[in-house]
Amino acid sequence: MPDKYRLSVHVPFGLVCGIGLIGFLLVALQHWRRGTVVLGLALLVAAGLRAMVPDERAGLLAIRTRAVDMLLYSGFGVVIISIAMTIRGLFG
Repeated sequence: MPDKYRLSVHVPFGLVCGIGLIGFLLVALQHWRRGTVVLGLALLVAAGLRAMVPDERAGLLAIRTRAVDMLLYSGFGVVIISIAMTIRGLFG
């Protein structure tokens, strides 16, 4: 198996992890609402990549069947974004 192919298997997961790290960084910098929305977007990106990328190249995004992965990634992403957008801050 060529090294280029082995590396390309990790690109979708790396992209999702990168977006997630940005979300965690925003939360750590006291921008919890923006950070949480970015974390939800990372899950939506994971769902989109899981839908488009073939199983043999999905890498660590492929945990279950394609349909279950897409349903759970997108469902959790929408729920996280919805909760982040509807929670009122402590002072306003």
